[in-house]
Amino acid sequence: MSARSTISACALPAASRIAQRTAGADFADSYSFADPQPETSALQSYLALTAQTPAWMNALMSLRNQVVRWVGLKHLGQLKTLRPGKAWQDYRPGDRVGIFSLSDLHADEVILYDDDKHLRVQVSLYKAEGRIWLSTVVHEHQILGRVYMSVVGPVHKLIVPLMLAQASAKL
Repeated sequence: MSARSTISACALPAASRIAQRTAGADFADSYSFADPQPETSALQSYLALTAQTPAWMNALMSLRNQVVRWVGLKHLGQLKTLRPGKAWQDYRPGDRVGIFSLSDLHADEVILYDDDKHLRVQVSLYKAEGRIWLSTVVHEHQILGRVYMSVVGPVHKLIVPLMLAQASAKL
């Protein structure tokens, strides 16, 4: 069985905190897979997962950053750009974690976000019952958000499962 086949598209987990943030959302998805490190916190798992971000994903982020600067959107950096030497237990809400800022920090779930003029993205890593759910909720602002998500949404659904399969296989 391939690593990709272990990643399942699914509904946002009902018990997660991010599931409570879908009112008015324009995009939401979730992927689940067996937790390779069930003894760790949600933040530890998120940091471990993003540390394994494939090079091709960082290349896509670089391309995204180059393209969107022409319409005045933020340069986000790369997914695995973490603060060297910062221990997982030193992160607090408001801290930058790669391309996102930390919103909610719980043992079973971490929620990160980014706000820009075109949309608000929230990402959750939720752990329960020996599984991990990586969920995304997007609220679009103005027409630029709708145009952006018309391109990024379909690509997101293709690359996230592939990225998760490759990254989780290394854990």
